[in-house]
Amino acid sequence: MCGICGQLRFDNKSVQSEALSTMMKKIARRGPDASGQWVEGKIGFGHQRLSIIDLSNYGAQPMMDETLDLVLVFNGTIYNYQSLRQDLIKQGYTFFSHSDTEVIIKAYHFWGESCVTHLDGMFAFCIWNQRTNQLFVARDRMGIKPLYFSLTDQAFSFASNTQALVAVGADTGINSVALQQQLSLHGVVPAPNTILNGVNKIKPATTLMIDAKGKVVEKTYWQPRAQRSELSDDEHIERTHELLTKAVLKRMNASDVPIGVLLSGGLDSSLLVGLLHEAGHQDIRTFSIGFEDIDDEVGSEFEYSDQIVKKFNTTHEKYVVSNSQVLPRLGEVVANMAEPMVGQDAVAFYLLSEQVSKQIKVVLSGQGADEAFAGYFWYPHMQAESGTEIERFSKHYVDRPYEEYLQTVNQKYHSGNHTEAWLNKEFAKANADEFMDKVFRTDITRLVVDDPVKRVDNMTMAWGLEARVPFMDYQLVEHALSISPSLKMSEDGKHPLKQISRGLLPDSVIDRKKGYFPMPALKYVRGEFLTFMADILNSTQCINRGVYNQDFVQKVINQPEHYMTALNGSRLWHLALLEYWLQINIDE
Repeated sequence: MCGICGQLRFDNKSVQSEALSTMMKKIARRGPDASGQWVEGKIGFGHQRLSIIDLSNYGAQPMMDETLDLVLVFNGTIYNYQSLRQDLIKQGYTFFSHSDTEVIIKAYHFWGESCVTHLDGMFAFCIWNQRTNQLFVARDRMGIKPLYFSLTDQAFSFASNTQALVAVGADTGINSVALQQQLSLHGVVPAPNTILNGVNKIKPATTLMIDAKGKVVEKTYWQPRAQRSELSDDEHIERTHELLTKAVLKRMNASDVPIGVLLSGGLDSSLLVGLLHEAGHQDIRTFSIGFEDIDDEVGSEFEYSDQIVKKFNTTHEKYVVSNSQVLPRLGEVVANMAEPMVGQDAVAFYLLSEQVSKQIKVVLSGQGADEAFAGYFWYPHMQAESGTEIERFSKHYVDRPYEEYLQTVNQKYHSGNHTEAWLNKEFAKANADEFMDKVFRTDITRLVVDDPVKRVDNMTMAWGLEARVPFMDYQLVEHALSISPSLKMSEDGKHPLKQISRGLLPDSVIDRKKGYFPMPALKYVRGEFLTFMADILNSTQCINRGVYNQDFVQKVINQPEHYMTALNGSRLWHLALLEYWLQINIDE
């Protein structure tokens, strides 16, 4: 919905409007409709607006409630804002807008810090209490909306992306914990770290309370169980159908502008269209993207998405992108990544969002279904593997053995196997029945946040397009985690979703082998793409940065096909992407 930023100073200095303006320029693409600032001495907020609910000026931000002495900046959407509004009116509150933004202010005043447990949505927000001189910061349960911060003795600064914080002086040294995770978890650096020493991110389902002296109190307000319920298999599937339909409809209803669906041709996005039709929606707008075929390499999934368009008679836009566009525009894509992300379909989402945003402001997207309902090929491999839980997970997920990591980077960054330490901590959390329950919970609550979800948020919001992800509805996720791994993993994965789809979607879409977004220009590490990566890694900037062991990097450049990950990714691409991100977002 928006981009937010702000600062609370602890050094008796006032927040400078120029500093807010500098940050706002870096988040401007997230909110092209309007902008606003609010400064009061040591505290200041900035906001870039994408108008979706209450399009009037009454919904503008930063929002001040002069009666309650509260000021708010907020990014996201609260799906249950209308029912919360009615509850709060019954408690005596009066509203000056029809926005979900104002509902958060009143909810915070009424419930205090526990207001977040009443909010159903995707959100990142900061509220300044003028009476207590405290800043309350919150991120949604699933971490769908990003929130980065920089904390020093002088100030707490926050923003919707890292670039805004770098622009006002955050330390850009490389974080050695994050570096090891970045190169082990295919670009995922779990919160609170980022690749930069001076930038952190708030964990999902977490709040911070910061006082005027800089004391920070962190609280986690949601931690789902991964344990069996009393439901039978059939009841689990019926409940999945019910909750997913509810998740789709609540995301359609919380808007004052039209909503479309990003249709890939896979089961997940196709099911979203089918459920909308089943619920009575007639005029469904869908959007698909594909790339030119290269020889026998198919560059699109139009074969499947066209079947869904025909079956449900959607109003459809199909975009075909020339492969010659991919490399020239990769710099734009990387410039809009809040953190370095190795998923090559970021380019596809970026180019699709560019076109879709010309017609619409909000879309539904299918991220989270594979993590919640066991859609990936590596899950059965993990279950069948022997050894410790960490060994079973790592063999089929982690990108490079720790021994190879030590060869890859210079000794300065040999600070420990932080990926293994983090996984041990996640798997040790209570209330998980078996190994695969731990895997699914870690994936859907921590890993997915910093891979597909962040990728889609960054690439859509770069064009002022808001993506909503029904499969990451927290009530649906709680339910999915209660389903036995064996039930989810049958039928080659996603059994509950396939059962719901029978009779609703064509069998050819349901039973097709799981696809991964085809990117012919980037799939094979050869030709101009290989030259491009080699040039980055051989550049003076890369050598002077001193992160990589150049002798090992040359081995990878010379034989890239020998350095693939457990998930069929290119380790060379991982190295080049990180360096390219640093060159574009830090050096420039």
